[in-house]
Amino acid sequence: MKIKGKSLCVIAACWLLWASSSRAQAGQTGAASQSGSSPKAAAQQNPSKEKTEQEKKTEKQEQSQRMLGILPQFTVTSRNDATPLTPREKFHLFLKSAFDPVEFALVGAQAGISQAENQFPDYGQGAAGYGKRYGAAFTDEVSSGFFSNFLYPAILKEDPRYFRLGQGSFKHRVGYALVQEFVCHRDQGGRSFAWSNALGALSAGSLSNAYYPERDGGFGLTMSRAGIAILYGSLGGLTSEFYPDIARKIFHKHKKEPSSTSGK
Repeated sequence: MKIKGKSLCVIAACWLLWASSSRAQAGQTGAASQSGSSPKAAAQQNPSKEKTEQEKKTEKQEQSQRMLGILPQFTVTSRNDATPLTPREKFHLFLKSAFDPVEFALVGAQAGISQAENQFPDYGQGAAGYGKRYGAAFTDEVSSGFFSNFLYPAILKEDPRYFRLGQGSFKHRVGYALVQEFVCHRDQGGRSFAWSNALGALSAGSLSNAYYPERDGGFGLTMSRAGIAILYGSLGGLTSEFYPDIARKIFHKHKKEPSSTSGK
């Protein structure tokens, strides 16, 4: 089993799909200009044209967010009316999230737990067994992000970001966060079933049969990997929804009030 080679294939496929989507987008924009279509129609075909400098700055700040200053939260926005991402921007967001240095450390911890529990025993133990588990876990992360955050969102014109509610009762926000794994914002406006998440989980689960031990593969592996991806997505939604509130209470709880005295 050649985990490294399969990972490189996934990355190469990412690059090719990004290139093809960029060319298609450029062709659509050029066609709109030649046909004399209105600026508004052209902007809908190329959402990035609608973005002001302030919107670009805000988007850049959002894609640098980290929980506790460490864990990436690049796919979270608090703007309900955020301008849709272009296919190129979705690809960039996928790359930034999947290959963040913190992700390599998290995958390492996951592989360590898998080895300690002797999951997928055909991998064996020792350094070789750990390397195989690490490669499998890393490929899980990359393929899941590729399908759910780039490929299907680009094809189906769905927004892969989590749109934070940030207000309302605790119960309402919990329900909202859990539902967002199954509901998405569409690039044209409105919401729909999040086909990108469902199809992405199933596609990544199916792909896992190519690099997990044959004895552990099949339909069961596909569904278990897909289920784990959906579960992680739901838990991630809860974290994204409530972390800013928790951070404010923890880190600003003892913030000193400005002095009201004149200093005399």
